[in-house]
Amino acid sequence: MSVRQSLLAILNQGPCYGYQLRAEFDRRTGSTWPLNVGQIYNTLDRLERDGLVQKAHIDADGQNYVEITNAGRAEVTDWLGSPVVRTTATRDELAIKLAIAVTLPGVDIAQVIQVQRTATMRTLQELTRTKNATADPESSEQLAWLLVIDSLIFAAEAEARWLDHSENRLARARAAGLAAPLPLNTDVPKRGRPVKTVQAGA
Repeated sequence: MSVRQSLLAILNQGPCYGYQLRAEFDRRTGSTWPLNVGQIYNTLDRLERDGLVQKAHIDADGQNYVEITNAGRAEVTDWLGSPVVRTTATRDELAIKLAIAVTLPGVDIAQVIQVQRTATMRTLQELTRTKNATADPESSEQLAWLLVIDSLIFAAEAEARWLDHSENRLARARAAGLAAPLPLNTDVPKRGRPVKTVQAGA
């Protein structure tokens, strides 16, 4: 999630202070990815260091406003005009969990998949109910929230399909005798700090 560019894009509408930025981010994303205030101010410090924002003014309540610079506006334009690159190296906890589990002895991989499928379907049902409650947006804020909900629904549906696919793949692997546990490889490079030995009389 690009907190940096998101905050810059909000600041492109006008000067804000930290708590205000957090509220605006939550309002525009339905609080799906809540940010803490410390994260906001750390990001603002880095943006100021990079010349993308600058201090604006302090209001009567003592709130320190920051504003976007021309360089910051250019970064927002570049961000909005560029695709999000999803690298193949992105770690996915569920994929890693299944990949490790299938190589371990004594693990009921079908049960692992079923537990996850139940949780995924429950999440999908909750998201669908939330979407149906706001099916016809009456404001840009609701429209933004629905876009986020749609993304989460599609992701949950894709995860459910992947779990079904994984279950079928594992069934074929078992039938072919390929689902055996993977033992530790003892033929590995000897690296790391050697163990110190205590000499007699030392």
